[in-house]
Amino acid sequence: MREHLEAANHYEAVAFVRELAQEQVPVSESIVRQVHALILQGIDRENAGVYRSIPVAISGSRHVPPQPWQVPKLMEELFLRLEQEAEHMHPVVSAAELHEGIATIHPFTDGNGRTARLLMNLALLRQGYTITNIPGESQSRLAYYDALEKCNLEQEKTEFHLLMAGYVRASMEKLIRLLGK
Repeated sequence: MREHLEAANHYEAVAFVRELAQEQVPVSESIVRQVHALILQGIDRENAGVYRSIPVAISGSRHVPPQPWQVPKLMEELFLRLEQEAEHMHPVVSAAELHEGIATIHPFTDGNGRTARLLMNLALLRQGYTITNIPGESQSRLAYYDALEKCNLEQEKTEFHLLMAGYVRASMEKLIRLLGK
């Protein structure tokens, strides 16, 4: 049942993100919470769209997310930084920074990765890019988690930025091929 709800919720969240992008609604903390609430709708009503109040650990990662009391301030700082850097940052890098920031802060008890990927896509769609998928096969997934781990432990973001740019490019090329048929 949970898998069915997750799939249905993801579909609804993607539709919501597309609608926001079409209306050029900027990504904000409120939007983060709304997207997260859609992801956990019917699965975890108590925590849907609510910043966590307990410490969490990320399975398979050495990164220790910040304490729950730090989350609101860190989320606020993330959006302030992205807003300040927007003029000087390529939109794909900015979207990757948003994704990485949410994944690093880990503001929710569950659904952080899905939320981060959807918000990255909102940022990309607002700039005229297409929905970007992160491939699910194990080698791509491993590269994705390794790059995030480098961001978290070594503050090395180049690999993650390049990986996300590659996924964006692949998605754009796929769209171009489909349009050409």
